[in-house]
This record gives sequence, structure tokens and C-alpha cells, in this order.
Amino acid sequence: MPNDADRDEFLHVLIPYWGDPALLNATMATVLSQSDPRWRVTIVDDGYPDPTARQTYEHHADPRVSYVRNEVNLGIAGNFEKCRTLATGRLAMFLGCDDLLHDDFVATVWRHHTAYGDVEMIQVGVRVIGGDGQPANGLADRVKALIRPRITGPTVLGGERLASSLLRGNWLYWPSLVFRVDALAPRSFRADLPIILDLALIMDAVMAGNRLLLAPEVCFDYRRHDESASSTSLLQGDRLADERRWFGEVAATLRARGWSRAARSARTHWTSRLHAVSLLPVALRSRSRAATARVLRHVLSR
Repeated sequence: MPNDADRDEFLHVLIPYWGDPALLNATMATVLSQSDPRWRVTIVDDGYPDPTARQTYEHHADPRVSYVRNEVNLGIAGNFEKCRTLATGRLAMFLGCDDLLHDDFVATVWRHHTAYGDVEMIQVGVRVIGGDGQPANGLADRVKALIRPRITGPTVLGGERLASSLLRGNWLYWPSLVFRVDALAPRSFRADLPIILDLALIMDAVMAGNRLLLAPEVCFDYRRHDESASSTSLLQGDRLADERRWFGEVAATLRARGWSRAARSARTHWTSRLHAVSLLPVALRSRSRAATARVLRHVLSR
């Protein structure tokens, strides 16, 4: 009979779901095809009106598959937090409902966790694909590639070096990140930061002493959809202001800690400013003075 430790030896794949059920089916097909069986998956449906996901996965033949539907729509931050509270096992990840795992993803993660078990986060190599499933290399991903640390093998990063690097520009691919479940337990997602809730949680972890293993093997496909749509959404409401407010909070915390280099990276957040510069044409085309003012404020603020 397996003991309790054996029963905990799995990667819990949590999927916060809202979207095209065909894309979810493609994602799930890659989970089910993993060469290493040490995984479980939970789909957390945030009330998507199409019943396909429920019909397909609520009573799935594979006992490792479970489906949960929220009674009310929780929104992005709320559904991520719901997923976090459901995390069990040794490792967990928040897989996008349109991203794809390579067949050796779980095996690769377990191999690195076995070798670096004291490290709290694992970032594997990622290939970016477009909405059509073909390789893509847009501006955001070219910038990520430019600022990502250069490695020749598995590399452990942490402390001020990692904080400063991520605050200059977030080169991680959130849906592919794997966490030790015990490291997720002490922290939660911030409901007031829906656009950068991932970076906010990661920075909380780094400042608490958590480290990241950066692995070179490419075994994950991150789906990048139409960047113009996401750019337009950033012009709405207070999203840029929320991001700017968070950078200010982090800079003050880091200064108090004595991490002056990281604090400077938070204060200048130059890749965030450059992204705002790229939004200016969208704002001008929108003919919205308010949107244009929000973008300029983000570019010029200190």
C-alpha cells in the first residue's frame, strides 16, 4: 500500500477556466498525454456560459481529472485565488486554459524538483505560439528574450538579483511556472491587481526568501493571442495606475530592506514604461483624451 508521502507525489495542474472549450480540450489533451503519470488536474470553471467543459470533464474517465464550477463569477483574481486554495500534492501550477504542455513537461519538472528540492519555483523553457498554434515572436516576447538571464544549464536565482531582474521586466511565463505547494500556502493573490497579480505574488515570494530554478529545456507552449486586443484593454479604467501604484509600494519595501538596486528597478520600471509608449498609437487612434492621458502619465511618472 502507498504511504501518505507517496500519495502527495504529484504535480497539481490547476486550470482557471473561462473561454473557448475547443482550446481547453486542446490543453487537456496535452495534460492527458504526459509521459510521467505523476499529475492531477483540476479545472476551475468561473461560470463560462457554454456547458461543454462541464459535460466533458465533470465525470471524466481518468480519476486524476476533476472539475469545479464556481457558483458565481469570481473574476480573474478571484478565480486564481480559488485555484490556489485548492492546490494539493507536492507541486502545483496555474495552467492557462489555452496553453499546451509538451509530452515530457511533467517528467522534466519532476527531474528538476528531485535535483533541486529546496527551490520553491521552477521556470522551464517556453515556446510562444499564436492563436493559430504556429510559433510566434511578437514584441513582448522579443523583449522577454532580451532581458531573460542567459543560462547554459539549470540555474538557481534568488534574493535581490532575482528581484531586480524581474522588476526591470517580467521575463517569466506565468502559466508554465511550477511552485512547491508549501510555498504557495502563506501568500495569496491580490484582488486589487488583476493585471499583474502573477508578478505581485512572485515578488512577495522572492522577498520572503523563495528562489527560482531557471531550466533550459523547452517543454511548454505559451499561446499569445492578438496583442492589439490586450493593449486596448489596458487603456480602460485604472489598470496602468494600479501597476504604477504597485511599483511604488514595492520600491518603498525594498528600500526599507536595503535592496537599493532592486528598489531602483521598481522605481524606474523601464520595460513597463516602454510598453506604455507602445500603447500611445492605440490611445491616439481611440480618440480618447482620457486614455491618452493615462498612458502619458504612466510613461512620465516617477
